[in-house]
Amino acid sequence: MFDHEPTTPAAETALACLRAGVVAARPATVVRDACALDGDDFCVDGAAYDLSRVDRVLVLGAGKPAAAVVDALSDCLGDRIDDGAVVVPESAADPDARPVSRLPGDHPIPSERGMESAARLRELAESADERTLVLAVLAGGGSALAPAPEGVSLGDLRETTERLLSAGADIGATNAVRKHLSALKGGGLARAAAPATVVGLVLSDVVGDDPAVVASGPTTPDETTFDDALAALDRFGVDAPAAVRARLAAGARGDHPETPGPGDPVFDRTTTHVVAGNYTALAAARDAARERGYEPVVLAAGVTGEAREAAHTHAAVARQTAETGEPVAPPAVVLAGGECTVTVRGDGTGGPNLEFALSAALDLDESGERVAVAAVDTDGLDGSTDAAGALVDGQTVADGDRRTARAALSANDALGYLDGVDAALRSGPTETNVNDLRIAVVTPL
Repeated sequence: MFDHEPTTPAAETALACLRAGVVAARPATVVRDACALDGDDFCVDGAAYDLSRVDRVLVLGAGKPAAAVVDALSDCLGDRIDDGAVVVPESAADPDARPVSRLPGDHPIPSERGMESAARLRELAESADERTLVLAVLAGGGSALAPAPEGVSLGDLRETTERLLSAGADIGATNAVRKHLSALKGGGLARAAAPATVVGLVLSDVVGDDPAVVASGPTTPDETTFDDALAALDRFGVDAPAAVRARLAAGARGDHPETPGPGDPVFDRTTTHVVAGNYTALAAARDAARERGYEPVVLAAGVTGEAREAAHTHAAVARQTAETGEPVAPPAVVLAGGECTVTVRGDGTGGPNLEFALSAALDLDESGERVAVAAVDTDGLDGSTDAAGALVDGQTVADGDRRTARAALSANDALGYLDGVDAALRSGPTETNVNDLRIAVVTPL
């Protein structure tokens, strides 16, 4: 994982912390820790679901790590699982797998094959009855992987998603729109499966671990409205297709039913368990730092905003740590997580973590090799690139190359620059997705 040869003690420790964080958040670890079979009781985080009271166990869901969650559930439940399907990236797809098929979808832009896979999810959900237990596997990427457009075409949904992402819309705003253009999001899966018992198993990739946001909350009450969706488009200046505006406006007038909200009876037999989130990775990275003799400090697990701007703060804390020993004395590791965004103005190649790293590198010029900063998306794919992120220090950007680096950042071409200086990190899909992990390592003088 992160096939990169460290050249300094700081870089070596940063990579060790990254690897520990990602491994700790993998389904094989978190599902094993959260779930157990005790006789006929399927136990999740202390709650017990009596399998003797159901005739059928279905596993349904979507997300980048959903296939790995299914594998972990199979290890726990064995032949107690009767049927199911999850929508996953092409690299993890296996439509012929049994009893739970892994159907293909696409991310971050929804596709025709993802729509076909979502239709199968809906069909299975609607086949459930009051003696069915639905295990709903929900994780980051699920919104795009399993589109079920309602009242608009897939093309309109795709265009709207692209424009929201390019405008730097946060996940809450993006999902408020998508929930109101979908048959499965915003509690739609729970509505389709009612009156079954539905147990959500969530790997959170959102700040605050709100299950209503992860994968656009297919099994969670939706507190947003059609009016909120319209406001999100306006707030980020998104010129959505006419059909999308018309659908949302009609819903706001009451011409279409709202998504099911708190108190709706479709949730009477639905519970949700968040089995992993950003702090899962942060805690493991913190422990890895301590094991290597570094004093760790976690700044926050919920850093948001423009990636290149957030990098200034993290780099400033790292520099202060190196210069003054505050807020922690070196050797030290300064950790943060969350989900930053990028407002696309150029035509280069990059993502939030790549921009974070390049921006930090520009701020670290006087720290030399004493400070290393790494930023990755824990799913292994930053934005629409094949890189997870990057590892930089004060020598990543040479003195005579600062203008080129700044130009790359302005053109949203962070990957182009970082690849050129061998700073990009690649891992391929990691089987998890719990948001971003950012690490600054400060070695002593």
